Amino acid sequence: MKKSQKPIPRHLNDFLDWLEIEKGLSSKSQENYARFLKRFLDWLRLNKLENIKPHQLTAEQVWKYRTFLARQYTSKKYAFKEKKTLQKTTQSYYLIALRSLLNYFADRDIISLPAEKIKLPKKTDMRIVNFLNLEQLEKLFSSPDTLKINGLRDRVILEVFFSTGMRIAELVSLNREQIKLKPETKDLEIVIIGKGSRPRTVYFSEKTIDWLRKYLETRKDKEKALFINYKNKKGSSRRLTARAIEKSIKKYAIMAGLPLTTTPHVMRHSFATDLLEQGVDLRTLQEFLGHKTLAATQIYTHVTSKRLRDIHRKFHSDGKLKE
Repeated sequence: MKKSQKPIPRHLNDFLDWLEIEKGLSSKSQENYARFLKRFLDWLRLNKLENIKPHQLTAEQVWKYRTFLARQYTSKKYAFKEKKTLQKTTQSYYLIALRSLLNYFADRDIISLPAEKIKLPKKTDMRIVNFLNLEQLEKLFSSPDTLKINGLRDRVILEVFFSTGMRIAELVSLNREQIKLKPETKDLEIVIIGKGSRPRTVYFSEKTIDWLRKYLETRKDKEKALFINYKNKKGSSRRLTARAIEKSIKKYAIMAGLPLTTTPHVMRHSFATDLLEQGVDLRTLQEFLGHKTLAATQIYTHVTSKRLRDIHRKFHSDGKLKE
């Protein structure tokens, strides 16, 4: 182990390289870590600690930084309302980034405060998961005008979201060559590269394949992307963007009279919720969703808890034992 003579802020670029090479994180994830660490580096500067070395950082200073986070306000403007402090979950993101920096120091044999010295705020409430039930999904699926080329494309996108549980970044990166359909094809599975560059298999239902086949029959272009924008200027990329998909889903949600909170990620939640309601266990769902840990999948306990309660009522209700 060695003492680094470089101040902590000057380790940032090497830390981001470590996230890419050693942890295999995407450029987007690296951007998020850099953004969360920036607040810590700003705090160091405010407290005239910008020249502090890794081995000089103390548990007391980390405690003061935690106090600083707990008393920060969100950047959102609340007209005529009391300003809101950062949620516990958001505070945790900043602290997780700092813990990762300390783990980087340990991995590079640089003396620093152990990462386990940084405690995360205790969760005070369960994360709320928004999802659509089957009736709402049918209304959403019926909203696009499939007689128009862009409406047919949008219907396919909705079907693919619900059939596969893909994240929006995974869906927009799909290419036509990945969808190999033969006349007799009734089910399809492909391997995609998901979050954290982790490969996983996703599955297309027979219904989704039928819609994909109709859509692909209309494609006379040579574009590589599976989903394209029909309004792009000549010469520019025609691959449909995540922002365009988000806007179209919001439009169809309004048309169907569904909550404005309907987003691509709500479609992913709906996929997960439907599987759980059909009896799929959390560990299997973890594989379907491509979660790195089971803890990430446990946000869906609203479904498992309800199912367990219903089972308990059915098989262990009052009055089954005779006095």
